[in-house]
Amino acid sequence: MMKRRAFLLSAGAASGALLVGCMSSAPASRLGSGRELPVGPGEVALNGWIKVQPDGTVLLAMPRSEMGQGVHTALPMLVAEELDMPLDRITLVSAGPERLYGNVAMFVASLPIHPRALDAPEPSAGIRLTRWAVGHAAAQLGVNATGGSSSVADAWDTMRLAGATARAALVLAAAETWGVPPASVVVSAGRVSHASGRSAHFGELAARAAGKVPREVQPKPAADWKLIGTSPPRRDVPAKVDGTAQFGIDIRLPDQCYAAIQFNPQRGGAVASVRNEAAVRARPGVLAVVTLPPLSGGTGGVAVVAASWWQAKAAAQQLEVQWAPAEGPLPSTDAIAEQLRLRARGDAGTTFHSRGDRPTDAGATLVEAEYSAPYLAHATLEPMNATARYTAPDRLELWLPTQVPGLARSAAARATGLDADNIAVNTTLLGGGFGRRLDVDVAAQAARIAQSVPGRPVQLVWTREQDFQHDFYRPAQAATLRAWVKDQRVLGLEVQSAGDAVTPRWLARTLPWLAGPVDLPDRSTAEGLFDLPYNMPYQRMRHDATRSGVPVGYWRSVGHSHNAFFTESFIDELAERVKMDPLALRLQLLADSPRHRAVLQRCAQEAGWQTPLPAGRARGLALHASFGSVVAQVVEVSLRNGRPQVHRVVCVIDCGQVVHPGIVTQQMEGAIVFGLTAALYGKVGVQDGVVQLGNFPTQPLVPMAEAPQVQTHIMASGREPSGVGEPGVPPLAPALASALYALTSKRLRALPLLTPTA
Repeated sequence: MMKRRAFLLSAGAASGALLVGCMSSAPASRLGSGRELPVGPGEVALNGWIKVQPDGTVLLAMPRSEMGQGVHTALPMLVAEELDMPLDRITLVSAGPERLYGNVAMFVASLPIHPRALDAPEPSAGIRLTRWAVGHAAAQLGVNATGGSSSVADAWDTMRLAGATARAALVLAAAETWGVPPASVVVSAGRVSHASGRSAHFGELAARAAGKVPREVQPKPAADWKLIGTSPPRRDVPAKVDGTAQFGIDIRLPDQCYAAIQFNPQRGGAVASVRNEAAVRARPGVLAVVTLPPLSGGTGGVAVVAASWWQAKAAAQQLEVQWAPAEGPLPSTDAIAEQLRLRARGDAGTTFHSRGDRPTDAGATLVEAEYSAPYLAHATLEPMNATARYTAPDRLELWLPTQVPGLARSAAARATGLDADNIAVNTTLLGGGFGRRLDVDVAAQAARIAQSVPGRPVQLVWTREQDFQHDFYRPAQAATLRAWVKDQRVLGLEVQSAGDAVTPRWLARTLPWLAGPVDLPDRSTAEGLFDLPYNMPYQRMRHDATRSGVPVGYWRSVGHSHNAFFTESFIDELAERVKMDPLALRLQLLADSPRHRAVLQRCAQEAGWQTPLPAGRARGLALHASFGSVVAQVVEVSLRNGRPQVHRVVCVIDCGQVVHPGIVTQQMEGAIVFGLTAALYGKVGVQDGVVQLGNFPTQPLVPMAEAPQVQTHIMASGREPSGVGEPGVPPLAPALASALYALTSKRLRALPLLTPTA
């Protein structure tokens, strides 16, 4: 693992390398040599991503986790396109721990650079230097992470070039074998052929192609694409339908046993003693009782290992544990909310964006509003789990649903004292990730527990209540927004927000050597505020980073998820104040943002924004850009017995070049229902460090019977691919709140919009 000092020096060294090529961290240097891929009998590695089997089948190293977002279909499409071979002839194999497979795009996208600066015809030297430095350092760090809606963006150049390079090497091998010019060799349907009638599949040429380094290889131009932009059947669906798909909780190994935990109810607390450990050990089926300290930022507890999970769970419930309290003040959400409100009215923190001077126009009216959002749990349908097998004296194997296999491996090493090189991680399908599985606490727990039963695989499964009560939550946040308006113009916008920073807390848990003593400004707290597309002469966006004591983590769309609610709802307030239609005001403010303007206009057109609705229905509209994509949504809602019923959501997205339109549509549908659940019901309460949340009755999901009709429209674009998994979430809450205001004349400035009932 790269050390903190080396990482920082690597980033700093970029200052002397700017003119060498500002994004040279990229595709060619990420192809690898082929030595990264272990090869079986007859297999040949053509680079670090692709190896060929004797029958011509291609094996593709897959570093990204499949959690329903379709990445195990979209990424192989990039390679199949370049190799001109059927998609079903590509088999995925798990990528190893090598740096080659790290996610560079996710780290580069985390920089707090305003989109206007990035979209400039010629970004400044400072921006190019910064992006190169972070890209270079991220490539050296090599964190294999599935997150930030970055999988396709990160793979776009690299995997296409890997496929194109492999194809070119096969062509050279064929030309050399047949004594013909390379330009006369054709690749089609997984075979290499020549007009003379000679033909061979990839497996027959792979050995001769290995080691060949074609010069000046370029991926296909868009005009030659046959697969990219189409919607072939998803590769993960058949197994999920017939039940053969293997999620973490499905792992069954010979001689497997199970573990259940009783946690300290107080977040961050530990175990003082266990009064009846001997009696619990004597229960039927019980194999071990293991005391767990707070691992990887989690909470301490006592685990019971037994022959079945129910035996383990029943025994764990009988433990008589004396708990050690958490260190420091015990947080409560009511006090936190009040503190955030006060700090959001203050003037402290980091200024993420500033331009122009505060308006002094005579007659300008100041409009001010306060908004807030609560802590939120991830509520993945597959509860937290991991399976581990410890083989004395120094070997460990893990099977788990994770977004960060390399970091899970490191966490297991810290928990057990083993060398990370002696730990293998097998990533299963994920029954939901949403950022929760960017944390590695469960991997550390399972690894520690496995040491108590050497040689036997042990599967740790949390209960749903534990999943809710021991999550790393989306931070609570508050914001004060101020605007100056005059004569149907918005002269300036000022945003002061307050809430916990996510990235420093996550780094302390997962990459502790990289977490410094002082928090750096965290984009995730201010995204969706500082990077607005709206053009006002004066803008200032500042965030006051807090430390509430409640454990926080990445949640689907992160800061955008609540900041879009603040900003888009406030834009609606300004439209009302200046007596303009919400669509018209937005279009006015987007006069120099043609991409956003086109998305908004298309959405309004598809939704029939100006057409009348049946009595008792209303529409709300919102626009938000996140993860490089722009999304607009129009929500149609009515009230049924005083409760919102969302009938239709029209969604338009510009996510750059689309690899698989069907997956984009599915992701928008899923994000909208996910966002609707959060907007209506999502809230986590904490009292004296104890989470006041039980199971789905107190954190309900939108049922299928109440799910809206979703109509998704995808804008054509020549830009490189941008995010899809998360950008559909942020516009939903403000569009819904806007529609409810049209129905009730009541402005809702706090989430959730409904109060859950047990």
